[in-house]
Amino acid sequence: MSSEQPRGGDRWVFGYGSLMWRPGFPFIDRRTAVLHGRRRAFCIYSVHHRGTYERPGLVLGLAPGGAVRGVAYRVAESVWPEVYAYLREREQPTETYFEAWSKLKIDGNGEVPALVFLSDRKHGQWAGALSL
Repeated sequence: MSSEQPRGGDRWVFGYGSLMWRPGFPFIDRRTAVLHGRRRAFCIYSVHHRGTYERPGLVLGLAPGGAVRGVAYRVAESVWPEVYAYLREREQPTETYFEAWSKLKIDGNGEVPALVFLSDRKHGQWAGALSL
């Protein structure tokens, strides 16, 4: 994983939750993808989308371990600045995630680097492994 985004050209974005069915940005390709080393988990306390500061809800994040299947979107270089700004506003209202460029296995395309929002285990909204 890297914090540096690729220079020039189209970029890929990985969605594992609501981005899969409601991306909200223009894209030129959409593929099924797998991210290894992370798993989908209800590990983030939400005070923005699913709760309040007084009564936080839970939302999906990417916790360490396993693999997660999702959707990769290829975004044209010409619209990348606007798409990136939109994603930061949508995904980072409380900076609960950190951004990384991770290799994804893409159906029909091998591996590509993609922007992934990973759960920040040091953030105050990290719920960790909750018992049932």
